[in-house]
Amino acid sequence: MRGTTSFVAAAGVLMLAVLVRVDAQGPAAGPAAGPPPAEGARGQGQGAPAGGAAQQGGGRGRGPATFPAQQRPPGDPTLIARGKALFDVNCRACHGADLRGGDMGGPNLLRSQIALNDQKGELFLPIIKGSLPRMPPVPVQDSDVPAVAEYIHSVIATMRGQGNPPAGPERQLNIVVGNAQAGQAYVAKTCAGCHGAGFAGIGTRIPDPTTLQTYWVAGGGGGGGRGGRGAPAPTGPAPTPVTAVVTLPGGQKFEGPIVRYDDFVIAIRMQDSTERSFRRNGDVPKVEIRDPKDAHRKLWPTLSNADMHNVTAYLVTLK
Repeated sequence: MRGTTSFVAAAGVLMLAVLVRVDAQGPAAGPAAGPPPAEGARGQGQGAPAGGAAQQGGGRGRGPATFPAQQRPPGDPTLIARGKALFDVNCRACHGADLRGGDMGGPNLLRSQIALNDQKGELFLPIIKGSLPRMPPVPVQDSDVPAVAEYIHSVIATMRGQGNPPAGPERQLNIVVGNAQAGQAYVAKTCAGCHGAGFAGIGTRIPDPTTLQTYWVAGGGGGGGRGGRGAPAPTGPAPTPVTAVVTLPGGQKFEGPIVRYDDFVIAIRMQDSTERSFRRNGDVPKVEIRDPKDAHRKLWPTLSNADMHNVTAYLVTLK
């Protein structure tokens, strides 16, 4: 009985201390009076709440301006327009018109920490110059990077919850702006050695110019991406697989499509559909990789905007 009485007394003292502490702190600050922030004031600090301490804290407020560190004033419309033109030409195929990822498998910029934390292009510049192994350099001048960044920030400012696209209809871009004769000359000089007459009828097989441009620049297919947003998939022969030639120390050779390839084992598929594996020890056995897209990967750093648009303008005529 004595132990029970002591426990109850201790609990009462603890409750009294809590009540005194809460009363000393005063009532919790409520939201500032006035109408709620406008729906369009998201992302760039347009309509940040004046007295909403919760919004300035851990992000629990109900207002749209929940991340003060990532808010910015509206950008210069002229700079944004120039950045949009540069983005549409150089970035749209990978990242999409709405920044959610394009046909060539680029990441969603609406959820990119780099895009959210960049201020004036300083985080984009090294990536555009080729700092990421998975992304080739983009032919954009250093002085144009702030314009591209400002455009990206302007789109992020219109972003709705959960990475939804900006409001409004999907934007359509006419990319057939090149010189078809110049594109024909480029194809004859650069592409005919590998493709020969393989482009015949490609304008009929891939009628959407954007999908067609993505297809030939990538070397016969996109990178997985989100698809062509309603554009028909390219038709024609299946892409040539990546193959390997394995030469044993005794000179015997085996060739076939690669099933598995790492620093320890290489497995290839033989003509009878069986698989054969070879243990690797450094350069033994000798392995020669034959990837039909290697030529296109080497072409990307030298491919100018004019070349890309000229070739596309020529290919759409091959019905």
